[in-house]
Amino acid sequence: MVKKRAGWKTIIALTAAFTLLLSGCAGTNKSNSASESAASNANAETTEAAVPVKGGELSYALATSPDTLDPHRSGLAVAVRAIRTIHDNLVAQLPDGTIQPWLATEWEVSEDGKSYTFKLRQDVKFHDGTPFNAEAVKYNYDRILNPETKAANSAALIRPYQSSEIIDEYTIKLNLETPSNAFLGNLSQALVSIVSPTAAQKYGDQLGKNPVGTGPFKFVSWEENSQIIVERNQDYKWAPPLVENKEAPYLDKVVFKIAPEEATRIGSVQSGQVLAGETIPPQNILALEKDEKLQLFKSNTQGLPYTLFINQNKAPWNELKARQALQAAIDVDAIVKTLYLGTYDRAWSPLTPGTFGYDKSLEGGVKPDLDKANALLDELGYVKGADGLRTKDGKKLTLHYVDGSPNREKRNDIAAIIQQQLKQIGIEVEVEITKDVRTVVFENANYDIYGNSQVNSDPEALRSFYHSGAVSVGGNQNLAAYKNAEVDGWIDQGLIEKDTAKRQELYANVQKAIIEQAVIIPIYVFPYTIAASKSVQGIKFDSLAYPLFNDAFIQK
Repeated sequence: MVKKRAGWKTIIALTAAFTLLLSGCAGTNKSNSASESAASNANAETTEAAVPVKGGELSYALATSPDTLDPHRSGLAVAVRAIRTIHDNLVAQLPDGTIQPWLATEWEVSEDGKSYTFKLRQDVKFHDGTPFNAEAVKYNYDRILNPETKAANSAALIRPYQSSEIIDEYTIKLNLETPSNAFLGNLSQALVSIVSPTAAQKYGDQLGKNPVGTGPFKFVSWEENSQIIVERNQDYKWAPPLVENKEAPYLDKVVFKIAPEEATRIGSVQSGQVLAGETIPPQNILALEKDEKLQLFKSNTQGLPYTLFINQNKAPWNELKARQALQAAIDVDAIVKTLYLGTYDRAWSPLTPGTFGYDKSLEGGVKPDLDKANALLDELGYVKGADGLRTKDGKKLTLHYVDGSPNREKRNDIAAIIQQQLKQIGIEVEVEITKDVRTVVFENANYDIYGNSQVNSDPEALRSFYHSGAVSVGGNQNLAAYKNAEVDGWIDQGLIEKDTAKRQELYANVQKAIIEQAVIIPIYVFPYTIAASKSVQGIKFDSLAYPLFNDAFIQK
């Protein structure tokens, strides 16, 4: 057995050998070299002489409404903002990629990498009084695998967990089907955090509206499309090493205000109606930076960038030349510069630059080329008519582009620009904006292009989007309906490969294949931005750029 204790500093060799660096920065600085978010650094500068003040209510405007506060069933990053306040994890991942204790105090990894034995804290209780112990951990991870839970991202994160053995009340052994470089790091993510077994059994499908965890804040209420309130957990004393305050939060409450309209959200921060707001639009950043009453923080998220997936189960996009025509005709630089005004980085790969295994050689490789795009469509037999649109065998060449509502991160505007760009090569783009993406995309697979992204800590995240065994859409395909045995093999080997250099090479192969085969169109790396009153101090971030409020307080 290989033993890992609280003072252990390098889990890289046997688990995730990645260097998760928050590319956080105040204002528009985009350096990827900082090991802590600049939001934290900025706060450190402003609070050097400030003493944390207990009490007060932090109002925090969210860009959209969470789908659920049940971490095991949520599929939205916005839900994690609230989930993180209510729930804890066995371990914490620091910005430098190392794994540290949280609800677990230490752990052992078997020589074959297929079992992890955790020692648990003995002083933790859930908000409803249920004891936290080995039985609770087993219940949680088994719950994720239970089809009745209808787990979302948590099911992919916990893979390849198979079963648990309770050694004693505060010792548990987790058994894996195969070794996994990503497993321990994934246990730190909010979507596999620990819920109260008592509450889960009591509320069933309604746990998401009645969440109970062990976190620094307790759930109070959720008014649909209005606000979510959490209050201080007075008994809290087991915070992760991501924050300084190890005990109960300073704030009395955090009130998450749901404000999908950008103008309303930003105006509320500027007027002082709310003390902080997320997802600041690019056009507002310069003005907010100059506002003496506000502070602006920014951290690039890690994992999979915002990406357009081309559905290969729809003709003619099953043809490589048709997909290459899209790749050559869509001017991503123009989209990113026009919509995001230099505040977002362009994406070049299925992974973001801060994620382990990112292949920098792909940068600059795909360039707009309308002549190439037109030639490819000519070769496929699509002929331009008098109206400039292409037909073949009497059928018009159309592309069904689906996006969600509301217009998150200007994604609807991306669709509108692409509609115009593809018109230049004779493709008619039919844009469908829907509030029911789940039905249109994930149940009915009724799209030619759909955009998605995922915050994640490890390139194993590629499996859910590109492995032929991933069946998130209609129960029979991944988002691109992509099947490539060689890519499957690289992803499978990457999960268990212990040699860091070899693992990096495997994921470079995956990225190159996906781009060369025009499976996707990567668009942008999302920077999580917060505007806050200068009275708000101590907001920190976890390794994936989610805000933490343990240290937060309101300066009088």
